[in-house]
Amino acid sequence: MQKSVTVDGASTAAERDPSFDEALRIWAKIGLLSFGGPTAQIALMHRILVDEKRWLSEPQYLNALSFCMLLPGPEAMQLATYAGWRLHGLKGGLAAGLLFVFPGALVVLGLSMIYAAFGSVPVVEAIFFGIKAAVLVIVIEALLRIARRALKRPEDWLIAAISFMAIFFLTLPFPLIVFAAGLYGFARAAPTSQPAQAIRLAPVSQTLRTIVIWLAIWIVPLAALAMLLGRDHVLAQLGWFFSKLAVVTFGGAYAVLAYMGQDVVVRYGWLDAGQMIDGLGLAETTPGPLILVTEFVGYLAAWRHGGGPAWAMGFLGAGVALWATFVPCFLWILAGAPYIEWIANQPRLKGALSAITAAVVGVILNLAVWFALHVFFRQVTLVQAGPLTLWTPAPASLDLRVVLLAGLSGFLLLWRHWAIAQVLALASVLALVIKFAGL
Repeated sequence: MQKSVTVDGASTAAERDPSFDEALRIWAKIGLLSFGGPTAQIALMHRILVDEKRWLSEPQYLNALSFCMLLPGPEAMQLATYAGWRLHGLKGGLAAGLLFVFPGALVVLGLSMIYAAFGSVPVVEAIFFGIKAAVLVIVIEALLRIARRALKRPEDWLIAAISFMAIFFLTLPFPLIVFAAGLYGFARAAPTSQPAQAIRLAPVSQTLRTIVIWLAIWIVPLAALAMLLGRDHVLAQLGWFFSKLAVVTFGGAYAVLAYMGQDVVVRYGWLDAGQMIDGLGLAETTPGPLILVTEFVGYLAAWRHGGGPAWAMGFLGAGVALWATFVPCFLWILAGAPYIEWIANQPRLKGALSAITAAVVGVILNLAVWFALHVFFRQVTLVQAGPLTLWTPAPASLDLRVVLLAGLSGFLLLWRHWAIAQVLALASVLALVIKFAGL
């Protein structure tokens, strides 16, 4: 049975519309289990929303994914926001988006406080070590799930392969890859004589009102903070820096981490290089979007340079970073969501989205390979030869403990079909055993 979109974003004629309370429990579950970065998170939502609950159809999910990959910011969080919006309008989008971020934000805040006060903690490091090994398998499963559903024609496989080579070996910008794939799909698509599905779009005036409201929600509090404390205060600088970052982070967190790290360490001097690396590792092994590393940066920057009580400034720095990072995501989705289905029902635009989805598979493969190299090997070097680049691991740095934990996690997740939470818990416990056994 097909769905149509109403003006307020709720879906009608669905196979089974959940109650808001039921959906709320699922958004909370997704937020708690959203380990592994965007690849694993996208697969987790697909498993729950498409395969298990059937709240979204396969085309709806892939169309929304393609749209979110075109936006700046964390695509998995935006995809969750869209799914919530589609089911229950504005309140559903807010609930899904906030619950996707909130558990991870709490964990990162707590760990940032511990890190600022005591430095790295061996027990926490050991737990993250186990989680990282299990997450690698979740990433691989994610790649397989998305590829099986998105790559249906030979040209889809070709687009995915070219996209992987373009980003992995040539380090071409992600927006360029997506634009090229979309242009190719647009040109290749043939008009159809089939009638398009009837879709009721929100009036343009409503879209403009949404944009104005969310721009105000985003900018006014940060501008007031800058006026109160002065433009040179670290909190004002954090608000400006992460707002700017929210507009240019096309391709998700991985596409912008190097740029962010360089500015945070070299230009502003908020953190040193070691602290920045620790923050990235922390964000990679906690639930929620990888871009939650901005919260870690915000906390430590304000804790060190805020000029007031360290804990209070740290809280404010984390809050400013979260606000400037995630409020824009609601703006992009709530303004653009009413047009996703319309885009998918235009033959040429649908062809562009299909090609973009195939390109996204290649990009996800790049992320999976990058993650695998950095999980399995303690030393990985970026080698450049002219226009070509290649991440090259040192064979002697292979960590057999990670191989063992990842192999066990793969067996339990892929063959025994354990729940993700069970696999993560077991991997963490085994990592603690390895740590305290001195292995």
